[in-house]
Parts: sequence; structure tokens; C-alpha cells
Amino acid sequence: MDAIELQDISRSFDINGSPLHVLDELDLRVAEREIVAIVGANGCGKSTLLRVISGLLAPDSGSVLAFDSTVAGPEPRIGLVFQEPRLLPWRDVLANVAFPLELAGVGRAEREERAREVLRLTGLDGFAEAYPDQLSGGMAQRAAIARALAPEPDVLLLDEPFSALDAMTRERLDDELLRLWGETGSTIVLVTHSISEAVFLSDRVLVMSQRPGRIVAEVPIEAERPRSLSGGQASMFSAAADEVRAILARAGRQAVVA
Repeated sequence: MDAIELQDISRSFDINGSPLHVLDELDLRVAEREIVAIVGANGCGKSTLLRVISGLLAPDSGSVLAFDSTVAGPEPRIGLVFQEPRLLPWRDVLANVAFPLELAGVGRAEREERAREVLRLTGLDGFAEAYPDQLSGGMAQRAAIARALAPEPDVLLLDEPFSALDAMTRERLDDELLRLWGETGSTIVLVTHSISEAVFLSDRVLVMSQRPGRIVAEVPIEAERPRSLSGGQASMFSAAADEVRAILARAGRQAVVA
């Protein structure tokens, strides 16, 4: 069974009375437990696509399915992590992570137990009583991931979650993300501007066209897991990254010609 299936998705926005066509008859399938990375130029609709998958945005046309069920609004089986942590500054980390469970009506004892569980999973169990302004950027983003994991989603959507972090922290969190994937069994769809990150993390890299966005190419990443940026896999990652860059360059030239 596919975890996610999109059929003929189109989406536009009204900009000062004129339509801005962002997604155009886009099709996408993501299998259970798969990690898929999506890359493309700025403004091609990557973030809009994640919001459509999550149910936060309704498509103008087409259908969104999660595990063969239509997504018609915010879907509890799908978690979304934004570019910024978006933690509530007046709540400590434990209360932030437990917040979606509170909104769902889960009792205090149960939601705090679950929040502590995902804090242990993300390596933040020593910071449950800390406040967002006491966390480093990497810790705050881990807290945001813990919050998304608290309701135990089957699908985790990540919208450039590590883009604001330094290179060393980003590589460490990439490793952490793969560890979490191994422990939770979630399906992951990741939007990133880092081609090397896309290749390292995913089973497939999907390339989007310029706006209005469509999936125009797919690059399978056949490296075994666990993965390492050193050793025998390095040349495979490098070749896949070069292929993705070439596809993006062709897509950019075609957009200029059009």
C-alpha cells in the first residue's frame, strides 16, 4: 500500500487579484516506510506541496490519499515540521511537545508520558523543563521534530527543517533523522535545497520543474543502510548528486526557453 498518493493535483493562489499557478496536475506516490526527498528551484511549489499532502491546504483539483483514505483536512496520521521550530515561547519543551496531544483531548498524564518518550527518542530528555530561548538552533529543531512525532504519525513531512543550521549540526541531525526513521518506521517526505542531503537521506530524489510545479524526474538512491558519507558509498552519493544537478540545470534552461 502507498502511504501517500497524489493524483492530478493543481493549486493556485490569488495575488492582488491575479492567479498564481503553483502546482500543475502533479502526481506523486510514496510507499510505506520510504524516504523521499524533493528538490527544485525557489518558488516551484515544494512547500505548497507538503501543505497539500498534510491537509493544511486543499488542492484546486485532484485528489490526496493517505493509506487509501481521502485527505480532506488536517490529517492526524501526518506530521509536518516547518523550516522554523515555531515553539511556543511561554511553554517549556515538555509542554510544547505535548501540545498536539492536548489539542486532541489526550489527558495530561498520558500526553506528558508520551512527550517524555519522544524527548528521549530525540535526545532531549534532559531539557524537558527548558524554554525555547534556552535551546540551541539544533535542539529547538529537534524539539519541533519531537512535537511532530508525539501523535505517532505514520507519515512525517519535513520542510527544509535544517536549512538554518551550520553544516556540522546539519550533518549530525541528518544522522539523527535516519536513526529516528529506523526506530519509528514512519514514511518521510523531505523538502530540501541541499542536494547532498537529499541524496544521503532518501530512497528516491524527486525533481520539480519551475513554477507551476510538477515532478519531472526521479533519481533512485540504491545505497544500502546504514549509510555513511565516507568509504565505499561516497562515490555513489557523488554520482547521484551530479545527476540531480544536471536534471535541475536542464529544467532551468527549459523554463527560460518556455
